[in-house]
Amino acid sequence: MKEIRVLSPTAILGYGFPIESFIAGMERKPHVIAVDAGSTDPGPYYLGAGKSFTDRNSVKRDLEIMIPAALEAGIPLIIGTAGGSGGKPHVNLTVDIIKEITREKSLSYKLAIIDSEFEKDFIKENLRLGNISPLYPAEQINEEDIDNSVRIVAQMGEEPFIEALNNGADMIIAGRAYDPSVFSALAIKEGFDKGLAIHMGKILECAAITALPGSGSDSMFGYLRHDCFILEPLSPIRRCTTLSVAAHTLYEKSNPYLLPGPGGAIDLHECKFEQIDESSVRVSGSKFIPTDDYYVKLEGVKKVGYRTISCAGVKDPIMIADIDNITASVSERVRNNFENYGIIDFFLDFKVYGKNAVMGMFESIDEMISNELLIIIEAVAPTEEQADTICGFARSTLLHYGYEGRVSTAGNLAFPFSPSDSKMGEVYEFCIYHLMKVDDPLNIFPIRYIQF
Repeated sequence: MKEIRVLSPTAILGYGFPIESFIAGMERKPHVIAVDAGSTDPGPYYLGAGKSFTDRNSVKRDLEIMIPAALEAGIPLIIGTAGGSGGKPHVNLTVDIIKEITREKSLSYKLAIIDSEFEKDFIKENLRLGNISPLYPAEQINEEDIDNSVRIVAQMGEEPFIEALNNGADMIIAGRAYDPSVFSALAIKEGFDKGLAIHMGKILECAAITALPGSGSDSMFGYLRHDCFILEPLSPIRRCTTLSVAAHTLYEKSNPYLLPGPGGAIDLHECKFEQIDESSVRVSGSKFIPTDDYYVKLEGVKKVGYRTISCAGVKDPIMIADIDNITASVSERVRNNFENYGIIDFFLDFKVYGKNAVMGMFESIDEMISNELLIIIEAVAPTEEQADTICGFARSTLLHYGYEGRVSTAGNLAFPFSPSDSKMGEVYEFCIYHLMKVDDPLNIFPIRYIQF
């Protein structure tokens, strides 16, 4: 084969795409339709809760278009990180949607399902063998950390996808996957350069986000050749430029030249970006450098409690000018009130939007130019009842706090909602963000097949 053509309909399954763009992609006769269905970007909650951050109806809409199109064209449809996080409940959710579509449309095909969630005993065994090491800034874990985890997944490379394709799968649904793998697997199977294939997959996984204007809800097309690849947006209102493609290559990476993944890294020292027409860019020079050992990235979360929040606006310039001291005093008042009451293990935070709620993690930033603030009071505690108690007390204390210079005594806060406090449910945090050395990148990811 001289060329592998890859259609990426949308940045994440469920984000949608214009049907016109998808049709334009199918007219280019792709060899595979590939979609990344998830991310850790929405945080640890979805992995821990076993829920998808994309809406079920939106996922079904996308699949109802993709599945028949792939079957009619006789090409595989490959989906990675199913259900948003790639754990067993997330994969099962996606498979249920696929079964529903298959029944409704009376379709016939072979489905491969690749799991990526591990039993705790398997992770413990690898920890004892010295196969698990932390990714900065994570610290080394112990067996107690593993026991406290709700769910642990690993990012698979292209090997399980290639195995499923070799076994005649028409469609592949996979758990947690290295994002480019779903786009590069067929090309690597067919003998194309691994560095170019993965680099192209790294860009295609975000679909038209790499174009101008960027969009995660529009389609992109990739042409992989033996010495380069070409990227083309499928909407006439978008175009790729050397700058937009080069910039997206650096997306979510700390090193501009080495992009690590399962089994190695993409070396971009000799990478070249060329504008070949008004909307398309050619990329060449990407190389895959294998590591001596093969590593996969583990992602695990633990439950830390329950969250309750309260949102309130502040307009008084006197209060705004002293907001840091006021919230600190309220925090101290809350802790003093409950330290002898049995609620001592809680987290209380005031996210002050308009005063570095987003940038506050950077110590050198202390500028405020807002004349009004939004304060989100956040309380996390071991039980939902305790979180409600802490948030409610913090809210009422801040509402009536008597700061110096206060004129109005009716209340300091404007609440946009009633009730003012909202239960946010369970809270999870990442507790495992580590590399695991494996002897075989295929056998740790079991594949099952369904013939419809």
